[in-house]
Amino acid sequence: MRNNRNINQLRDIEIIPNFSYNPEGSCLIKCGDTHVICSASLDRNLPRWLKNSETGWVTAEYGMLPRSTSERMSREAAKGKQSGRTQEIQRLIGRSLRSIVNLEDLRELQIIIDCDVIQADGGTRTASISGSFIALQLCINHMLNKKIIKKNPITEYVAAISCGIINGEPYLDLDFEEDQNAEVDANFVITESGKLVEVQMTSEKKLCEERSFNAMLELAKSGISEIIQMQKKILSD
Repeated sequence: MRNNRNINQLRDIEIIPNFSYNPEGSCLIKCGDTHVICSASLDRNLPRWLKNSETGWVTAEYGMLPRSTSERMSREAAKGKQSGRTQEIQRLIGRSLRSIVNLEDLRELQIIIDCDVIQADGGTRTASISGSFIALQLCINHMLNKKIIKKNPITEYVAAISCGIINGEPYLDLDFEEDQNAEVDANFVITESGKLVEVQMTSEKKLCEERSFNAMLELAKSGISEIIQMQKKILSD
């Protein structure tokens, strides 16, 4: 047990849809003590390199508020540039969402996802992906209702979760302390049909054996299946 949670158990998850008034789609996702606001905005201006391509685009931006962590961090805007970590995470979010969107159905339209971490306790990138899917679908619903697009471009659900190996055991959904102590940590992005979108894994203290990776993968599939059921319930209400 770890804080009354089994090693194969998700943290408590709460998703509040339509959390913000202005975006076409939004939600607040809480995964334990990690809280992220995800917003999806319709933009009729494509990136220059996609002009006249008869396709659309989905992209993401990610950031952490200065006091989302135990000690205040400086705003990246004050530094004049984004960190490598920030750029890596927002590209991951964008890739994850584009993997389940038929971009041709968005013809000449762009959806920009903003993920703002207001409180961090591990798993901010995975929470951002799972919450962003909700915001994206709500934005798509708005576009369908307004007849901006004719069909839903989303092909299937997608979510993400972290796993790790601690003292030789596979753990699901690591908080910050567990992540710091993990011998191996990994992030999995998986669709409803079980397809792997992306796996990020690092052997922090020990090399990862195949059986350990497979154990994490099975945990991730189980956890993501639970998250997708939550997503479905939220979107059907």
